[in-house]
Order: sequence, then C-alpha cells, then structure tokens
Amino acid sequence: DAMSKRLPEYFGTLPKAPVEVRRVPKFIEAGAPGGYYNQPTLDGSRPGIFWINLRDSAENPTWTLPTLAYHEAVPGHHMQLALQQEADLPMIRRATFFSAYGEGWALYSEELAKEMGVYEDNPLAEVGYLQAALFRAARLVVDTGLHAKRWSREKAIETMTSIDGSPTSAATTEIERYCVWPGQACSYMVGKLTWLRLREEAKAKMGPAFDIRAFHDAGLLSGAMPLTVLESVIGDYAASRT
Repeated sequence: DAMSKRLPEYFGTLPKAPVEVRRVPKFIEAGAPGGYYNQPTLDGSRPGIFWINLRDSAENPTWTLPTLAYHEAVPGHHMQLALQQEADLPMIRRATFFSAYGEGWALYSEELAKEMGVYEDNPLAEVGYLQAALFRAARLVVDTGLHAKRWSREKAIETMTSIDGSPTSAATTEIERYCVWPGQACSYMVGKLTWLRLREEAKAKMGPAFDIRAFHDAGLLSGAMPLTVLESVIGDYAASRT
C-alpha cells in the first residue's frame, strides 16, 4: 500500500487491476519458492496475487519482505504483467512472457525502489535489499556451475548458502528449480542490466527532456519482448522525444 502511493511519481500509467497478498497453499509449500506472482485474469474476475511461502518463517524474516514485495508485486511483476494485459495489444502479446524482460524488470524494480527512498527510515529492510542482491549474484554462479561446469546438486546448494547465507532448505528449493530450467536464473541479471543500460542511454540522449515516467511507459506498455526488441523500442522512444 505504501509503495502504491509512490507510483504516480515514477509511472505515467498504472494498472487497473489490484494485487493481493496470499499464503502459498500448505499442500504445495514444501516445493514452492519463498514468493511468486500470478497475474490477474483477463476478464478481471481475479486480482493479481503475490504468494508468500510460510512453511518456515525463518526462511523469510521480516527484514527481507519489503524487497520481496517490490519484486513480486509493485513496482515489479504486478506492474509489468497487469499493464501488459490491460494494454491495447493482440492477445498473444498480452499473454506472452519473456524471462529476461519480465524477471529483469522485477529485479530492476528492486533497485528502483531503493532509488525511490523506501529504505531511508528502515535500515533493516535495506539489509534485506543487500541480501537479495547477494542472492541474485549467487544465482549467476550456481546456474552456470550446474549447466556449464556440470556441478553436482550438492555443490550448488553449498555454494548458494556460502554466498548469500540462505538456509539450506531454501537453497535446496532454488537449486532444484535451476536444475530443470537452465539459464533462467541468469536471465534476471541479464534483464536488469539491460533495463538500467537503456535508461542511462535514454537519459544521455534526451537530456532535460528525459522523464522516468515516460521511459517506464515506453518499456512496459508495448508488452513483453526479447531484449533486442526492447532496445529498439527504447531507442525509438528516445529519438522521438529529442
């Protein structure tokens, strides 16, 4: 709710669909991640849902929850996916997901939240933001370790916990996901770095005309796309405003 009040300062277009926080159902929580998101239904009958896993609250201490919420809800996945569904796009474009674009956006949103000043009066939550950054860095190591260097599951779990300090149970859930989804863990950082680079390029090209709200609208209202297409979209946006 607090983040939602800040959004008009950074986004020209806001989603009409609301987002709710719900507990991961107990019958699937053993194999579920710490948090994830489901987009709203196309007909508006169900809101977006930020699911949080309460199988063991030690895995998600309170100081980690703000960054998790910014990633999964607003300005992260809910902002991107709800706007995509509500945009005037062909159905296939409204329903498509590209991991580097979508997860890159959600990871970019974690940094954007910090730029918005959300941690100024909450140093413990900023520790959570930094721990989440370690977690993303660890993903790059274990994803490539598993699939390029042929690491064992056990070595990947041990490496994950040694980098970001996550409980073994949480690291195990993550590693077992990466085992069957090569490259997806790396896509987060690849996408985030692309969003940040394109923002800086647009700022440099546009100078005083740059408006972060218009930049975000340009990147989000066209729907999910490969990063090379996002580069063209942002390039065209910057050129049209200069």
